Amino acid sequence: MSMRELSKLGCFSHGTRQVTGDAGKSQSRSAKAGLQFPVGRVHRLLKRGNYAQRVGAGAPVYLAAVLEYLAAEILELAGNAARDNKKQRIVPRHLQLAIRNDEELNKLLGDVVISQGGVVPHIDPALLPSKSNKGKKEGASQEV
Repeated sequence: MSMRELSKLGCFSHGTRQVTGDAGKSQSRSAKAGLQFPVGRVHRLLKRGNYAQRVGAGAPVYLAAVLEYLAAEILELAGNAARDNKKQRIVPRHLQLAIRNDEELNKLLGDVVISQGGVVPHIDPALLPSKSNKGKKEGASQEV
């Protein structure tokens, strides 16, 4: 049998290791890096964006990993906010609450306006009723 026939069968010896049909399949750079975000698309956007004359092979992998981490972090916190409000669906309000209640994400996205996000509830302690009236009875008359 020739090498071509052996390769069609999916198994032939190449050097010291055995190569099967599965090893010949192409694998995306995202799959190789174990990412969900598209490394190839990030690489294309980096090249077309005129950020630099050349783009290294590791740069889009690293950037895709960072973007995936940030997305996962925000979605986890937004999911917790949705669950706290007894909702099944994440809406912009939950994203807003998640980002503004997290110190680091709030610093990173401080200048970002989320449409339909609303505001984070906050009442200044000076506006709350004072706690000094706890010891007095409510029905007591005032003496003049």
